[in-house]
Amino acid sequence: MSDSPSPADEPGLGLDLPAVAPPSKASPYRVLARKYRPQSFDELIGQDAMVTTLGNAIERGRIAHAFLLTGVRGVGKTSTARLIAKALNCIGPDGSGGPTIAPCGLCEPCVAIAEGRHIDVIEMDAASHTGVDDVREIIEAVRYSSVSARYKIYIIDEVHMLSKSAFNALLKTLEEPPEHVKFIFATTEVGKVPVTVLSRCQRFDLRRIPAELLAAHFAKVAEKEGVAVEEEAVQVIARAAEGSARDGLSILDQAIAHGEGRVHASDVRAMLGLADRGRTRRMLASLLAGDAAATLTQLDEAHSLGIDPASLIRGLMESVHAVTRAKAGATGDVLQSAEEREAAAEWAGKLGWASIHRLWQLLLKGLQDVGVAPDPSEAAAMALLRVVHAADLPDPATLLARLSSGQGAVAAPSAGSAPPSPPAPTASASPVTFNDLIDRIEQLGRRILALQLRDQVGLVSFAPGEIVLRPLRPLGPDFPRELAASAKEVTGSTWSVSFTDAGGEPSLQQQEQMAEEKMRAAVLEEPNVRALIDAFPDATLESISLTKGA
Repeated sequence: MSDSPSPADEPGLGLDLPAVAPPSKASPYRVLARKYRPQSFDELIGQDAMVTTLGNAIERGRIAHAFLLTGVRGVGKTSTARLIAKALNCIGPDGSGGPTIAPCGLCEPCVAIAEGRHIDVIEMDAASHTGVDDVREIIEAVRYSSVSARYKIYIIDEVHMLSKSAFNALLKTLEEPPEHVKFIFATTEVGKVPVTVLSRCQRFDLRRIPAELLAAHFAKVAEKEGVAVEEEAVQVIARAAEGSARDGLSILDQAIAHGEGRVHASDVRAMLGLADRGRTRRMLASLLAGDAAATLTQLDEAHSLGIDPASLIRGLMESVHAVTRAKAGATGDVLQSAEEREAAAEWAGKLGWASIHRLWQLLLKGLQDVGVAPDPSEAAAMALLRVVHAADLPDPATLLARLSSGQGAVAAPSAGSAPPSPPAPTASASPVTFNDLIDRIEQLGRRILALQLRDQVGLVSFAPGEIVLRPLRPLGPDFPRELAASAKEVTGSTWSVSFTDAGGEPSLQQQEQMAEEKMRAAVLEEPNVRALIDAFPDATLESISLTKGA
């Protein structure tokens, strides 16, 4: 029996996993990320669109001469490159097959490619072969036909690491390679690949693998390994993997070693240094209650347990995001427990949108501070205290409305209380004049709208329920609707607001200025004032004050 590994034992990322026999005592241990590398496109998870495109291209004989695979770490770029090489060179169990999206895995090309020893499939790491001399070797070699395979395939990993000269040297060959040559490039930073190279390749963007697929995959891997894993532990690992199968399998590998044959969610959190979700909910409750002492005590406890302050704040942000989704009526996160969803729904009912958005911004600023501060723990404490004291301060509109209503200074409520609503004006009889309507709108707290009505429009006609104005300056398209809504709010009846370009009085501001100029001229014509100015030629009339006389 050969000591070389079979295709079933090769590293993989897939769901449909072959049974894995326990290694013998003499066999070296292989990490899960290598042991469960996919050996067929059916085992590749989360990349259905790419698999469909490649399958159609192979079936119709429309195979590109160069492929570019891009995506974050651990989503299957190198694995996909090897699968494409197998698909193009597979000859089937009987040796008579052609290119197929479902390589057999049994023929000599498939076995040799899976074991990394096929002479016509050349893998190059561009991170360590960056120069033009390395590319020149490829250019010289592509002239010769393949030795035993249908296609000679060059897989260049981390292709963005090639130098500018190396890219330029490759351009002509990449544009018109021999018929027997295929190029497959893989990169995590596609922005660093020259446009001239991108235009010569068929590009596939490999997406992050959804957490649900990762959780199911990790559960199957654990079952194949004969390890009992809690469902919550699998979900924690899937969330921590951030869409990367390799990262998740590495964490699972570590968790299995940590748990001595059984993986618990609490052990995974402790191993990763993640804040416990229950602890996060309790801290968020203290923040929303405005309890600074309890918040600092919980922060100290988290610090003593070795929880990273940045992870703690990220956990708080996740909770605030869950509250936001609950308030918007979106479906809850499938990885959240029932307790988490209930807590998010409860907070969503208590908090207003302004409070939620302010909490998010404060936590985001705190996360940035933690990243640059000399002492992350101190920065986290200051950020959380800032949330306690400022998370639910009244917004400017509410503050202005309360001051206008004569309530005086506004005390800052606790972070968990809902923001106070402006006092609702009592509907009254329709205003007699346009000035009367403006005064009532200003009393409502709409000072900007009242200022626009005084300075930027001229009155054409005013009647109960109908206003016609001539705009003197450009106004927004929503101005008539906003004015009609405000008028309805102060009077209780429906109003029609329209614009016209003809006629109309000057604006109230212009009328006030005209009245002031008229009064100024009349004062200057007074005999006593004129005599005073004649006696003092440099004197000017600064202001006019009206006083009540007998």
